[in-house]
Amino acid sequence: MNIALIAHDRKKDIIINFAIAYKHILEEHRIVATGTTGKLIQGATGLSIHRVQSGPLGGDQQIGAEIANNNMDLVIFLRDPLTAQPHEPDILALLRLCDVYKIPVATNIATAEILIRAMEKGEFHWREIINK
Repeated sequence: MNIALIAHDRKKDIIINFAIAYKHILEEHRIVATGTTGKLIQGATGLSIHRVQSGPLGGDQQIGAEIANNNMDLVIFLRDPLTAQPHEPDILALLRLCDVYKIPVATNIATAEILIRAMEKGEFHWREIINK
């Protein structure tokens, strides 16, 4: 499966700890991450990460294009709802694409944990069937 990992600045420590905790699951999949987030996760875990631009420089749009091309199965985007983001329209567009293309998306750690555990149990096989 193709999994996107994205985190705003104040959520980067959380996504790094998430990747460390679930490395055994993530290492079996293709991981795409925005610039700085991907670099930090890769440094902390040694996971192979396909890095795109940072969010404000177009990374959210690059991941959105992957969604539109049916090349993404799960998005974990730990957003900071208390800090204004200069690229908010890009963020909303990415979340809209997840809805349009029926891509499971987590915007907080609680939902991310539920989705990764469901994936571990094999409950995302419907995505594999769709992609055949």
